[in-house]
Amino acid sequence: MPSNEQRRAAAKRKLERQLARRAERARRRKQLTIAGSVLGVVIAVAAGVSIYYLTRGDDHAANSADSSATTSADASLSDTPKAAPPPAAKPKAATVSCAYRDGGQAAKPVQKPDKTQVSTSGTHKVTIDSTQGPIGITLNAAESPCTVNSFVNLADQHFYDNTPCHRLSTQGLQMLQCGDPTGTGQGGPGYEYNNEYPTDQYAKEDPAAQNPVLYKRGVVAMANAGPDRTTGEGTNGSQFFLMFGDSQLPPQYTIFGTIDQAGLATLDKVAKAGDDHSMDSSAGGGKPNLPITFTSVTAS
Repeated sequence: MPSNEQRRAAAKRKLERQLARRAERARRRKQLTIAGSVLGVVIAVAAGVSIYYLTRGDDHAANSADSSATTSADASLSDTPKAAPPPAAKPKAATVSCAYRDGGQAAKPVQKPDKTQVSTSGTHKVTIDSTQGPIGITLNAAESPCTVNSFVNLADQHFYDNTPCHRLSTQGLQMLQCGDPTGTGQGGPGYEYNNEYPTDQYAKEDPAAQNPVLYKRGVVAMANAGPDRTTGEGTNGSQFFLMFGDSQLPPQYTIFGTIDQAGLATLDKVAKAGDDHSMDSSAGGGKPNLPITFTSVTAS
């Protein structure tokens, strides 16, 4: 039979084990709390400033990189946007000069725009027939004339016809990315050009140029690969975002049009089906579970 001293020693060891387990559980809870806080910061950054470097629908091989464009937060960050819309566009001259530089291999045979002196007045209507429904877009030449000129140039050459939309994001960044005939996220028109509105509202050295702003539901914005590594200039080509939900991004993605109600209904249908989570990056997203292809894109 164990003595009283042995029983007291055994009880003491048992109590020490219990206290150690409690301390370990408390330590783990504290670690999880800290980790959760850090994750929240990472997600917030991914949806804001740092997503600038994640949103890489590359249009030429020189800037080939990950093409993810959304954060994998459990709840959509765009449900409660903290950023304000970008500032109103400053008036431009009646005619502006647009520069279109060679950049990479074209995904389909296409020419750069012949017209480089572009009017900032008037609007263009774009009609997109897709496998999931119609999408109408009004292009805004007053804000982004060179982008509008390029888009119309590509549409007139049927560059966008029979082109799949290769990326869907439904959390944080709420958009459908289209404009690459290869469907890989790496294809472009073989030329590139600079950002316009809202990037041109900021000086290049202005820290506010990297702060997130609100890209509202219904806007159309250009995807890009970030500044060119050698020239520092913009890398817009053919890929673009169709925004079906308010989203936060740095003002480095040219806004050049708005989507009509029929188009938003089409986008909502595709978004509701979700994506396949195939993007191999911390930002998440993937191919739409409900595939969508532009059968024809016409501008008038």
